[in-house]
Amino acid sequence: MKTFLDENFLLTNSTAEKLYHQVMKDLPIFDYHCHLSPKEIYENQSFENMTQLWLAGDHYKWRAMRIHGVNEHLITGDASDWEKFAAWAETMPYLFGNPLYHWAHMELRTYFGISKLLSADTAKEIWEECNEKLQTDDFKPRRFIERSQVQFVGTTDDPTDSLDYHKLLKEDEEFSVEVGPTFRPDQALFLERPSFKEWLTKLEKSTNLKVDTLDGLVKALKERVHYFAENGCYASDHDIPLMVYKDLPKAEVEEIFTKRLQNEELTAEEIIGYRSYLLVELGKMYAEKEWVMQLHMGALRNNNTYMKELIGADGGFDSIGDQLLAEGLSRFLDTLDQARSLPRTVLYNLNPRDNYVIGTMIGNFFEEGIPGKVQFGSGWWFNDQYNGMLNQMTDLANLGSLSHFIGMTTDSRSLLSYVRHEYFRRIVCTIIGEWVEDGKVPNDEAILHQMVKNIGFHNAKEYFSLR
Repeated sequence: MKTFLDENFLLTNSTAEKLYHQVMKDLPIFDYHCHLSPKEIYENQSFENMTQLWLAGDHYKWRAMRIHGVNEHLITGDASDWEKFAAWAETMPYLFGNPLYHWAHMELRTYFGISKLLSADTAKEIWEECNEKLQTDDFKPRRFIERSQVQFVGTTDDPTDSLDYHKLLKEDEEFSVEVGPTFRPDQALFLERPSFKEWLTKLEKSTNLKVDTLDGLVKALKERVHYFAENGCYASDHDIPLMVYKDLPKAEVEEIFTKRLQNEELTAEEIIGYRSYLLVELGKMYAEKEWVMQLHMGALRNNNTYMKELIGADGGFDSIGDQLLAEGLSRFLDTLDQARSLPRTVLYNLNPRDNYVIGTMIGNFFEEGIPGKVQFGSGWWFNDQYNGMLNQMTDLANLGSLSHFIGMTTDSRSLLSYVRHEYFRRIVCTIIGEWVEDGKVPNDEAILHQMVKNIGFHNAKEYFSLR
């Protein structure tokens, strides 16, 4: 019987153990997509307590606590930070089988040196020990990143962002980790949102351009793409709840844009046509800058209207959508490819049903000299757990090339989430180790070692740094 979280946690065979401990364990991290705050990294202020570090904004934990029956007062309400931490600790023993149980204890062990299991009985002791450490220099935001051996952090940023904190971080010689922005133009694409016109005003202020026509919008976005590129941007990112593509003449898209400015009602077809047109125009901009385009597809967001109105969006009430994406995705990628303007692209699917759709789609588009130009992104959100990662990588191997996979990304707001790279790396080694020990692949040490090094770090670094 194995011990929980021992040195061979998740490693199911001797080959996996060797690959992890001898090769993959100490690789640096290239975190190409996350939601960390550049302001928080730059200011590098101590966290007051574990609730501020661990629970604030973490909808994964909020969701688990609600399922356990915890009162919202103790989750997003005005309870004290200690009361919220205690409620989380009391929830923990009920999360066997949930990745949160693994991650929480890996974070306590890795960053705080605490091997005790978190529960109602140990909550006060762990709270006090962690809070004491949080007041020391080794437990500030930058040190969490440095201690995790991170080389690059890709944040997520609105096109109107000044990027002031990215500039300050670049100039700060005391912090060696590169922190680059990621262009996230959701506000431009979702013209049906009530905030659309207000956001256009912000875009005008950030560019000193008039945005009262479709051409004006495209011109302003192109100016911001250029600005982001000048300030270290490697990639864009897009929320694509519904991957539907509709090719409309530019004149019709101009009419749709004008109708929206005049507060006229738009049809679903018009919204799709506008979004398809703008996505293609953005894709061309990314290709010109040699950026990576990331598409996060299939989230069904804000399902609980009452709670959205009570605490706002991103509160933990999203789930997996079940809309079909193959045809729309194919048409979108092919439109860019026909124009010779398809950028390197990472496709993330939230519905695991679509693994084979993505796994076969990535082989349709290529560019000589760029291994895996279109990537099947790592298990995302509800899939960044053991079975989700296992299935995503196994399906990728069956349909494409796991050796060219760009690996794990944190996709988190938490500074402690870098343990998910350890989690991922252990699973990678177990998959490959089982192939070896089952005689499905040769036990060629040179090939295997290079393979896990590439998946763990080198593929991502090269893919996002090609420009």
